[in-house]
Amino acid sequence: MTDKLTVSVLGTGIMGAAMARNLARAGHTVRAWNRTRAKAEPLAADGAHVAGTPAEAVEGADVVLTMLYDGPATLDVMREAAPALRSGAAWVQSTTAGVEAIGDLAAFAREHGLVFFDAPVLGTRQPAEAGQLLVLAAGPSEHRAAVAPVFDAVGSRTVWTGEDGAAGTASRLKLVANSWVLAITAAAGEVLALARALDVDPQNFFDAIEGGPLDMGYLRAKAKLILDGQLTPAQFAVATAAKDARLIVQAGEQNGARLDVAAASAERMERAAAQGHADEDMAAAYFASFGSADGPSA
Repeated sequence: MTDKLTVSVLGTGIMGAAMARNLARAGHTVRAWNRTRAKAEPLAADGAHVAGTPAEAVEGADVVLTMLYDGPATLDVMREAAPALRSGAAWVQSTTAGVEAIGDLAAFAREHGLVFFDAPVLGTRQPAEAGQLLVLAAGPSEHRAAVAPVFDAVGSRTVWTGEDGAAGTASRLKLVANSWVLAITAAAGEVLALARALDVDPQNFFDAIEGGPLDMGYLRAKAKLILDGQLTPAQFAVATAAKDARLIVQAGEQNGARLDVAAASAERMERAAAQGHADEDMAAAYFASFGSADGPSA
């Protein structure tokens, strides 16, 4: 048995494209598809076959990897792919789909004889491009060897959360982790917005917390993107962050937890998107503190 696989990657946005490239570099046969084909075309230079339809992309695939916008979008695409899916193939579902949608996706997998892995990833553009994502995965141990080469190509580490992908344990952990990421990102924007409003040099703030328990590399990284005006290309886009924040709020509500910070983060992301920052890095939620897309007047 060879560890070189035919892998179908459905969804080649920021994360999916990077994952497809790393799979191709690892020697796997990659068949890529994206709804907007122009986003997938550059992968041809990396050796991937760019398919015109989801069904074409999954034909003969050992592993199908989905990295799409949300759960409903993923289910729609897999339905389009259904005629060409091979019974017994593994489905690595890496979309941040939320808790509720996982059950529908797992049911689709059962109906079509697919081995389902709930496998969202932690990381943004840079770790994705470097093959250094953290894979959070749930799925049957007897089939894990079949997807291990895929996880090895896209990630630096895999954390297994359970045997049953349908239980959504990996997706639940992803929402918990993203709630922290979104809270820090929103707070980073607000601290810079308040500093500007109060005419405080942001560097004085960073000097004050340097080396102490309040200091944090992620805070500094997101603040730097804002201060240096380097919000494109996005590491993780505002629009996607808004979607994830809403999934977090919804999951909390359905399980008896009121998540005020996540709700406020969702509102900030949505406001920034409405101001024209939807495709910029989620640090652009900074602009939600002001009344225009360009921030406060000088």
